[in-house]
Amino acid sequence: MTESSRVIIIGAGPAGLTAAYELAKSGYEVIVVEKDKNVGGISKTINYKGYLFDLGGHRFFTKYPEVKKIWEEVLPEDFLLRPRLSRIYYKRKFFYYPLRPFNAFWNLGPISSVLAFLSFFKAKIKPYPHPENFEQWVVNHFGRKLYEIFFKTYTEKVWGIPCTKISADWAAQRIKGLSLGKAALNALGLKEKEAVRTLIDQFHYPRRGPGQFWEKMAEIIARHGGKLILGAEALEIIRKPGGFFSIKIKTENSIEEIEAASVISSMPLSELILSLQPLPPDNVIKAARRLGYRDFYTVGLIINKEKIFPDNWIYIHSPEIRAGRLQNFKNWSPEMVPDQKKTMLGLEYFCFSTEPAWSLADKELIQIAIDDLEKLKFARKEEVIDGSIVRIHKAYPVYLPGYKENALIIKEYLENIKNLLTIGRNGLHRYNNQDHSMLSGILAAKCILGENCSPWQVNVDDEYHEIAQR
Repeated sequence: MTESSRVIIIGAGPAGLTAAYELAKSGYEVIVVEKDKNVGGISKTINYKGYLFDLGGHRFFTKYPEVKKIWEEVLPEDFLLRPRLSRIYYKRKFFYYPLRPFNAFWNLGPISSVLAFLSFFKAKIKPYPHPENFEQWVVNHFGRKLYEIFFKTYTEKVWGIPCTKISADWAAQRIKGLSLGKAALNALGLKEKEAVRTLIDQFHYPRRGPGQFWEKMAEIIARHGGKLILGAEALEIIRKPGGFFSIKIKTENSIEEIEAASVISSMPLSELILSLQPLPPDNVIKAARRLGYRDFYTVGLIINKEKIFPDNWIYIHSPEIRAGRLQNFKNWSPEMVPDQKKTMLGLEYFCFSTEPAWSLADKELIQIAIDDLEKLKFARKEEVIDGSIVRIHKAYPVYLPGYKENALIIKEYLENIKNLLTIGRNGLHRYNNQDHSMLSGILAAKCILGENCSPWQVNVDDEYHEIAQR
């Protein structure tokens, strides 16, 4: 084949691999360039001395039949159907999520419950007329009391900025239709007239973590003639005469250029714009530099305890605990842990790479995680056998005020470059779920195949879809 049928895909996460999978099956020459040495992006699974842990929790649930079809094709016999159990840790108490009436009332106490009622009704009587930020949106819908209990601390821990600096779009996307606040209202008797909706209570999960799925998909891509270049960074995307592209790629040992007719990118929009040659107009570059991202690191700990807690994951709302979320991977799949007398936990810490914590030695970060476990009374220091750190740069796009306008400027510019498509969370600057990212890869492949569609169509209704009618 020649470069006329070659597609270069930047990024081997869910979006990039899905696009490569669809195109490779259709006979295109596919080259996937990935900066990391493993596939899967933020959905990969880490193998540390035989113990497996994810970078967060990555469940397999979807409303998109085309995504489900790919799951069944790639890993037909290795999915487990898992029950969902998650709780919130707040003021040394555990709240079931979704909230359960007696548990919520008992933990809040009668005074806080009454205050939540009054705060809710006050917000309905006198709401913010035009909510512009996360705080205003949540207070309008659930009252200030529930906002302070179930939203403020955790949201600011995750994003590292005040809720007043986060766009209301974030709340609209992740809370619309069903939210922790609505669950709290239901638990307190403030049910709305519509049919009761709840978070899904079970999900599919690969026996050995999501990484098992993405590694299998990479194998299938290779069998169809696709090439994966791992540990390689796309430095420049050079537009050439005739509509072709030349991608300058840096590996550990060399820098080379590869020509292609099409490019699909899941790199952050800001990086994509700054890598284009010739450079885009100044207004597009300024828009790219105004986009924000959040970094995080995961601490995987091997604990010498057979059982610690029954949850898949726990949200940590209390500010005295530095971790934002805690995963128990043995409860996701027993095969994540080779010795069933031990447990593998993952503690997630959200920060910016400019903060001192980002540059701390692994030993110090592990000690912080151990301290958090002791405060939670889940494990003692002497029960921690070993630990591993994984840092993820630009893990999440941040919904800063004005982000939508900046992303739109970039989108309109890129739409004028034929056969250059952006996909995935960072490629669309949207906090999408795993299946949303896969769908964007499917749509990008369809565009290359000649269909009239766009990856920007994904999740345009701004609705968090992890809900089910009851």
